[in-house]
Amino acid sequence: MDLDAGFDAQLDKSGVEFDERDASLLRAIDDHGSLNAAASALGRSYSRSQRRVVELEEAFGPLVARERGGSGGGGSTLTDGAHNLLAALERLTAEFTGVAETEETVLDGTVVERDGELATVETTAGTVRAIVPTGSRRVRLAIRADAVTLHTPGALPDRETSARNRFQGEVTAIESGDALARVALDIGTDARLTALVTRESIATLTLSLGSEAVASFKATATRAIPAQQGSDERTDD
Repeated sequence: MDLDAGFDAQLDKSGVEFDERDASLLRAIDDHGSLNAAASALGRSYSRSQRRVVELEEAFGPLVARERGGSGGGGSTLTDGAHNLLAALERLTAEFTGVAETEETVLDGTVVERDGELATVETTAGTVRAIVPTGSRRVRLAIRADAVTLHTPGALPDRETSARNRFQGEVTAIESGDALARVALDIGTDARLTALVTRESIATLTLSLGSEAVASFKATATRAIPAQQGSDERTDD
């Protein structure tokens, strides 16, 4: 089992994700009074929009109350459940926006191998693949909390996909907000690796203090800046 915090706020239930694209469809239904008019206003396929609403309702419960009509599909209004779901996503988005850009883990390391813009950096936690400026040898890596995916130890994805970095560690802190939670992992460095996840994911992954978890993050989402120049600093070829 795994959960990707992702770059965009989203709610998950029974494996179905509700995100801003889905929210815009519900808002359009509310504004235009029918699914057909909403799909047209958004430039989307009516049949695909209808299937998406059905898929969402199977997970989140009734969202659209329909009145049968003519070729346009009749009128539609949002249920209380839909309004509550939209409000929950808005709260999550607001909290996410407030913390996502400031939450990051910083690791110092040394470039040991390079392949174009991507390089392998040796850190005290292990090797990390990251985007590294040309000419840099000693670097400082910044890992955004919202770019980190959490997994249970027995459910690792294929190592060959997406060039992902990964570390296993012990959960040392869980700080919950209204919708989000910060999870800190001890990965054997002074700095704790922080992941930003929904509170629901804490239960889904059965995370608690002292439990083991695996954090992974894409090489392309990990960027480095040159460390301060020192007597042992030199550039790579």
